Amino acid sequence: MTPAIKTAKQYHLDYQLHEYVHDSGAASFGLEAADKLGIQAAQVFKTLVVETDAGMLAVALVPVDTTLNVKKMAKALSSNKVLACKKVQMADPKHVARSTGYVLGGVSPLGQKKRLITIIDITANDHSTIYVSAGRRGLEIELPPLQLAKTLGALFEDIADT
Repeated sequence: MTPAIKTAKQYHLDYQLHEYVHDSGAASFGLEAADKLGIQAAQVFKTLVVETDAGMLAVALVPVDTTLNVKKMAKALSSNKVLACKKVQMADPKHVARSTGYVLGGVSPLGQKKRLITIIDITANDHSTIYVSAGRRGLEIELPPLQLAKTLGALFEDIADT
């Protein structure tokens, strides 16, 4: 049982687990999940960890068929007075593993070693449930976006580009 699943149980979230056989040669973990689970890519959200110009880490959740707009992410963090920053960049993978406890491709927004400030792309609200990593490659957790946001203390903002 991953820390993400333990967190979902602890907070009594309405969740469902979905497991598939991960292909280590897959070009995109998120698109692989959508394909193997037979769901729209817009409903599967990847967990990206960014580092601010002040050296703080934050999490961005965006649909797997989009890219994170780092300018929008920096604006979302600073305009909500969450973190004072002008720029963000993708965090070093080793730093991500140390702070979250997860490896790339299996980073979950739930059950991280150190809870990081989280921004969820606004399009999550277009779905009754979304899929995020459950803490390892080949395992997704489906849950309502509002429950996820409440559990994480996350904000919904426009942070993705198609």
